[in-house]
Amino acid sequence: MAKKSARGRKQDRARVAGGQDYEVRYEAKKTGKSKAKVKRAAKKAGPSRKRVERELRGRRRSEIPSSKPTRRPTS
Repeated sequence: MAKKSARGRKQDRARVAGGQDYEVRYEAKKTGKSKAKVKRAAKKAGPSRKRVERELRGRRRSEIPSSKPTRRPTS
């Protein structure tokens, strides 16, 4: 019998299939949002779970503060 690869399962966990009710329900419960909002976020942000969660939080990558402190000009 062929050994199952973990690669396929790992890639699948990194995605949210908007058409799969159980995945939408899981993400809705995890984030505390409605199923409709999760579906909308998946359609807008794409299938990436990170992007969907970022969309649900309402923060864009450019809005997330970086870990580097900003330099202030010296006068």
